[in-house]
Amino acid sequence: MSRVAIDRERLERSRRAVLAGLQQHALVVKEVVLASGQKAPYYVDVRRAALRPELFLALGELIAWQALELQATAVGGVPLGAIPLACAALGATAAGLVPNGIEKGFFIRKERKGYGLGRLLEGPPLGEADRAILVEDVVTTGGSTVEALSRLAEEGVEVVGVVAVLDRLAGGEEAIGRATAAPYRPLFTIDQVYPDRPDRKR
Repeated sequence: MSRVAIDRERLERSRRAVLAGLQQHALVVKEVVLASGQKAPYYVDVRRAALRPELFLALGELIAWQALELQATAVGGVPLGAIPLACAALGATAAGLVPNGIEKGFFIRKERKGYGLGRLLEGPPLGEADRAILVEDVVTTGGSTVEALSRLAEEGVEVVGVVAVLDRLAGGEEAIGRATAAPYRPLFTIDQVYPDRPDRKR
């Protein structure tokens, strides 16, 4: 990859803004059941932060820079969590906040449609030259990420990285590492968003 000048001061402002947004808007302190089936005393709903105008492009900028560093041409993931993330990264690229690198977005269906084109991946077709990053809003055990990686492999898509907005530090990194050789890069961990969480190991 050719060397690209990074406005690190701007990037750090975006990072601080997103972290504050996650703490203010996305963190919900109450007992919930997670997608993994586990109970937790708090929940992080990234969409509550991502779908705000002041945070949408800032988050997209962070993801798009990860894509650029990984030399990815496409960004996407599983609905619903990945929809605002992929769109934000495309928006940040289109707005010129990150040099042009991402060319396509995609969403992964849980199963092929029984009508129309019967596609598993929605969006512009991904070709042999495309390199994708898989985006996730929150990673807990990594189960849904591993399933998404399997579907991308089924479609012959080269995955060059997995980017999560938040890692709950509950085994997801290890599970993803067993499923792919591509690097896993969480933007934030739960320790940063909720440092006083009751289940934090001291």
